[in-house]
Amino acid sequence: MLWLGLLTLVTASPLRSPHQPSHPPAEADQEFAEEYLRHFYGYKPKSERQKRTTDTGEDADWRTGLCDKIQKMQRFFGLPPSGELTNETLAVMKRPRCGLSDVERFGETIRWKKRTLSYRIAGYNLPFSTSKVQKVFRAAWKLWSNAAAMKFRKRNRKEADIVISFHNGDHEDGSPFDGTGGILAHAFLPGVGIGGDVHFDAEEDWSLNSTGFNLFAVAVHEFGHALGLPHSDDPGAIMYPSYNFAPKNEIRLSFRDVTDVQTPVCPKFASLFSKRPPPRTPDKCDPHLSFDAVTELQQEVIFFKDRFMWRRHPQFDDTRITLIGSLWSDSVPNYLDAVYENMERSVNVFFKGHQYWVMRQLQLEEGFPRNISDLGFPSRIKSVDAALHFRLGSYTIFFTGHECWRY
Repeated sequence: MLWLGLLTLVTASPLRSPHQPSHPPAEADQEFAEEYLRHFYGYKPKSERQKRTTDTGEDADWRTGLCDKIQKMQRFFGLPPSGELTNETLAVMKRPRCGLSDVERFGETIRWKKRTLSYRIAGYNLPFSTSKVQKVFRAAWKLWSNAAAMKFRKRNRKEADIVISFHNGDHEDGSPFDGTGGILAHAFLPGVGIGGDVHFDAEEDWSLNSTGFNLFAVAVHEFGHALGLPHSDDPGAIMYPSYNFAPKNEIRLSFRDVTDVQTPVCPKFASLFSKRPPPRTPDKCDPHLSFDAVTELQQEVIFFKDRFMWRRHPQFDDTRITLIGSLWSDSVPNYLDAVYENMERSVNVFFKGHQYWVMRQLQLEEGFPRNISDLGFPSRIKSVDAALHFRLGSYTIFFTGHECWRY
């Protein structure tokens, strides 16, 4: 057995699971959450009269209503449905996202009645050329074109079925933008006038790569709304409401996206995908499912696979799938090699390739990611296959190929 140099350990209090709040949310967070639930889940905040009332029964009804909406939001995003405004729940609420509601179901009748649609790109001020912008939108429409058996043609004149435009703040459509972050874009259901139009927040840092917000990724999502699709609670779907960056060549309609857009109008076109079927979100009941990594987080057991993770907690019956980024934001990579929890240091450690990340609660520790050579691995070790930490004795075992390492 080979030995690594000891890491310097920092004494810390035991890690508190992010879905167990250590103190009530700050007033600003409470107000933010209530506005979020009003916008996306139909929550009705207290009226001015209710704020002044001393009726304990009415106050209890309001708190029950708030708890119900929080639970609905938590279930949608695969979080433990505690009904509490936890740090983790707030973190998901604060992720950049689409501006449409998560609970509204448009119905199969709100679709375009024709198979060829025209679109026009209105004025904008972006840090890249007109030809690149046109190429991005053309590629985004192409993804939906194959699945929906529709054609999308660009027009330069004013008359078009769908107008794509960029706006600041209140742009007189009843859904003002909120500046950088927050709501990135929104779209309208098929119909006349503003129906089908797509609006992007002009104040966002739009890009064609991984910096800022990727215009292609957001456009594909919003174009789905313009075709009549609602939000999906499938974290692998394009129509999932939260923004999650992926390289352009990895952005594909999921099986759920394809079936949703085909259901009312073109089920016969499923054969188009026989050679390259759309990806399915991993199923926990799949007998052939294998995991990239498994770790504990306090009482929870977390299973990682590709971009996804399942969370198992003894207090909740269901094991829900969600995105890795929904808990640790974009600080933790997808397609992990190994993960372990070090409760003595109150951290979780993630490995991918030659790098590792240390997270305390939901925050990345300063100076990370680092190279695994910092842990004492020789240069020939390029990645870690698995890791297991033992509290009794406070040591960690690493597995790399046929070798076992301990520090």
